[in-house]
Amino acid sequence: MWRYDPKSGYDDREILVENQGGKKGLYIPDLLTRAALNFVRNNKPDQFNHYRPFFLYLSYIIPHANNEEARRSGNGMQVPTDAPYSTESWQQAEKNKAAMITRLDADVGKLMAKLKELKIDEETVVFFSSDNGPHKEGGIDPKFFQSSGPLRGIKRDLYEGGIRVPLIVRWPAQIKPGQVSSFIGAFWDFLPTAAELAGAKYPTNLDGVSMLPVLFGNSQTNRHEPLYWEFHERGFQQAIRLEDWKAVRPQAGEALELYNLKSDVGEKQNVADKNPAVIAKLEEYLKTARTDSEHWPIKPLAERGAGKDKKAQ
Repeated sequence: MWRYDPKSGYDDREILVENQGGKKGLYIPDLLTRAALNFVRNNKPDQFNHYRPFFLYLSYIIPHANNEEARRSGNGMQVPTDAPYSTESWQQAEKNKAAMITRLDADVGKLMAKLKELKIDEETVVFFSSDNGPHKEGGIDPKFFQSSGPLRGIKRDLYEGGIRVPLIVRWPAQIKPGQVSSFIGAFWDFLPTAAELAGAKYPTNLDGVSMLPVLFGNSQTNRHEPLYWEFHERGFQQAIRLEDWKAVRPQAGEALELYNLKSDVGEKQNVADKNPAVIAKLEEYLKTARTDSEHWPIKPLAERGAGKDKKAQ
């Protein structure tokens, strides 16, 4: 559940006076923006123009849905106002979703403006990304705005629409603008990348690799092993990517589906039967891709309980 006007902070120790007595005076994303702006302001260069290196992790919660509110009213996309989409003929939840995204865009704009005001935007590295594909919660339909674009699936799917997200990196002093890279990376690449940016040492046995070469427009010589995902909320699902090949196992015990993302980014044509050698290679890798755990056992959907799974969605 995502509440945007709670009575207290995340650890229940901070009382949010603005939201007491049923009031909705404080929208949590606004609080996050305010805190981020204050943090950056407090780390501005001193009177001698000496930089104070800082790291800010800003994790916005919009446009998540409040599913409890959705079950109550049919609209779990909570936002103080649906402007500038108030006069659109869309369903109210879709108006709210659009307003939430516009609000997020404006808040990021405030942060970028603050960096420029403090004259540190040229030397500040900004990473912007999302944690997953579009969701179908809170009364919205991801097809309404074609939120997945040409990709198949949404949040909780291991097809590209669920796990492929954009990454934007801005660093005017070092990174040339307008570059587009096809580097196949993942969030576990951020730690080695950030460590190398800071000149810090990091373990060499990490799953991730530093993306600095590709950010600087150079060839990326340190390549990934195949990327691997598994998901347990709806039975046991697996996915693996090796260069342009992407394989998906819809449920435990089922055969792998195979797609060539270079020619079929929408994962419409399962070419497993035509590429037995690729399937054999990926199946061999999957034997060592995970460590068995009593907390995350391999169970098909039927053993997990279809009713519980449906509720989780």
